[in-house]
Amino acid sequence: MSSDQSNRFRPNAGVVIFGEGTNVLAFRRSGTDAWQFPQGGIDPGEEPDEAMWRELAEETGLNADHVEVLAELPEWIGYEIPAEFRRKKFGRGQVQRWFFVRVKPDQIDAVEACLDQLPPEEFDGWKWTTMAALTEEVIAFRQPIYRRLTEFSAGL
Repeated sequence: MSSDQSNRFRPNAGVVIFGEGTNVLAFRRSGTDAWQFPQGGIDPGEEPDEAMWRELAEETGLNADHVEVLAELPEWIGYEIPAEFRRKKFGRGQVQRWFFVRVKPDQIDAVEACLDQLPPEEFDGWKWTTMAALTEEVIAFRQPIYRRLTEFSAGL
């Protein structure tokens, strides 16, 4: 592999966190007004589901005590990052594996307590919203991904 990573698509795992009904957790990137779901790179030798659990814990403080897995999107989906947003770490874009989890009914209060202590390097805010509302709020180049997530989650 070339040391130039600028044209690569970084493998990534993302997670949609459902609460009660159709509510999902959205997170605001620190220092921005950009809302999104937790997601992060898959390390070499790491399986997508392992990356999902690691990223969930790192970015939100949540783990298997708080949520249960509902489904995994069966395909990889990706997006290209516009040139003005690219950084060496991310390359040209990302290919992602997405997971859908639900907060365990007896863990809602514990989840909200964890979220009130978000690691500031990732997110500085959170809210309950709907998939449709969040899809309209995410940055434009991610909207096709979020529409696919919305479509898939309608059957959960």
